[in-house]
Formats: sequence, C-alpha cells, structure tokens
Amino acid sequence: MHSVSVAGAIVDTDGRILAIQRADNGHWEPPGGVLELDEDIEAGVRREIFEETGLSVHVDTLTGVYKNIKQGIVALVFRCVPKTRELRLSEETTAVEWLTPDEVAGRMSPAYACRLLDALDTGPPRVRAHDGHDLLAAVPLDP
Repeated sequence: MHSVSVAGAIVDTDGRILAIQRADNGHWEPPGGVLELDEDIEAGVRREIFEETGLSVHVDTLTGVYKNIKQGIVALVFRCVPKTRELRLSEETTAVEWLTPDEVAGRMSPAYACRLLDALDTGPPRVRAHDGHDLLAAVPLDP
C-alpha cells in the first residue's frame, strides 16, 4: 500500500522558504501531510499548510514528486503563494520560520531539504526517491 502526502514550498519576496519544526520528532520539514481519502489534492495542500502554519495560500506549480521507498509514501510538492502573512504554531508544530536556502540545507535531512530547494528551480518537476533521510541514486532506464 502507498499513501499520498502533499507539501507546500512557500517562498517570500526575500527568497526565504517557509519551514516547520514538527512537534512529534523535532525535525524540520516543509509544511504538509497525508491527503484525506475524499480530498482534492490542492485542497489538501491548502488545508495542511493552514493547519500547520496559519497561512492561507494559492497553490501554484507542482515542483516535485518524492517517494519514501521504506514507508511507501509518495509526496507531491507544490510551489505556493501566501495570501496571508500571519504565522502561528499548532499542535503539530513547535516552530514555523522563514529560512534561507542555506538554512534549509543545514536544518533538514537531504530527503526533505531537496523538496524546498527543488521548488526554487523553474524547470520541470523533479522526481526523486529516498529512504526517509537520504536521497537514493536514480536507476537509469533501459534504452
């Protein structure tokens, strides 16, 4: 079985990216979570971001698809534009901060940092696999 999660890459006018620190494990990650069974993808992105950060957002562009090979979770990450500015904590977050790309790389495991850093690129969505912490090398397709 697979589950599908969604996350938002929200970039401010200074090029900083919004990140949360999870209350359950202390890890820094993009705001997001598992889609509900009857939920539209974009509605899930908006709900998860609002629940974890207090921000209302416009969901813009798909920037990446990421699979946790060990847990069978497929994550869809979307670049989002904030419609509000006031941040707040929730039961799921102990911190919500705007981070520079260097801070993202320093605070997050590679499997999560790449989701936000990939969203800074303007190219096609990235497709990556990871083990929950580290990225896994892509397997080339047979010609």
